[in-house]
Amino acid sequence: MTALVVVYDANVLYAAPLRDVLMHLALTPLVEARWTQLIQAEWLRNVLQNRVDLERSRLERTQELMNAAVPNALVYGFEHLIETLQLPDSDDRHVLAAAIQARATIITTKNLSDFPNASLEPFGIEALHPDEFICRLLDINSAVVIGALGLQRQSMKHPPMNVDGFLQMLERQDLNKTVKRLKPFAVLL
Repeated sequence: MTALVVVYDANVLYAAPLRDVLMHLALTPLVEARWTQLIQAEWLRNVLQNRVDLERSRLERTQELMNAAVPNALVYGFEHLIETLQLPDSDDRHVLAAAIQARATIITTKNLSDFPNASLEPFGIEALHPDEFICRLLDINSAVVIGALGLQRQSMKHPPMNVDGFLQMLERQDLNKTVKRLKPFAVLL
């Protein structure tokens, strides 16, 4: 089984519950997750702007743990590509540049309009909403995805979360199609 090389955009790493889902999937043989220090800095900056109750040091620790958990995740050497790329929002070019450098086939983002197919197709890359991305993984190997999400739910201790609460949490992350696909397998979560 060949893993999908996927760049996680900052907006999918912003919310802790979705970040945790994506990190658990990154620990499976289905996904080779990639991000950059710029992507990490962007989600951290945005969280701190909107959540003044959170400490920078704790979020930086989260970043360190992410980088340690997925040792090859950080992409380097993409900067020279940024100026050569065209996207609706020029601030997103670094994400596409990282995907090209990492030889990714997917960018997982909530801002699909910022990554139009016409701009990505020449590089063999597509942008997928996290819900579509997880559904694609379910198509490839549902047992691995369900196992990873089950581990995530079981690791939630403060507070512990039952299956119904976990599925509701996924729905709050706009993973409605994923939840619909998971419900028949709820006993495995």
